[in-house]
Amino acid sequence: MKQNKVFASLLSNWIPKILSLAIAVFIVIAVRFLNINDRIVTLPLEVALPEALAPASLVPDTVDVAITGPDSIIYLVNPDEIKAYADFSEVDEPGIARVPVMLEYDHDIFTSDGLAVSASPSTVRILFETPV
Repeated sequence: MKQNKVFASLLSNWIPKILSLAIAVFIVIAVRFLNINDRIVTLPLEVALPEALAPASLVPDTVDVAITGPDSIIYLVNPDEIKAYADFSEVDEPGIARVPVMLEYDHDIFTSDGLAVSASPSTVRILFETPV
């Protein structure tokens, strides 16, 4: 009989209990994700060009990098520890080539603090032609 009373008390007023649980989950998620910001830094972009082809369009020399994480940590990151490069050395035909922007940084330091690093734009396009 005592077990039925406990079970009945759990099922009574179930709408306010579920509503309270949903509000608690929403507050936890809001606190977790509202504290995350972006820091945008402009870094030099190292571009490796193919030897047999010449670029016919502009070759970008900078890229924007977003450092995403808690506000208390993202401004402690030294942007000089991040290197950005695009490797077109494998291109062997004239035309438009697209390669991803690769970011080189110490993954252990950044991921242990909950930081994410991404390049904008994430790819680079260059038009190549046969040199005259």
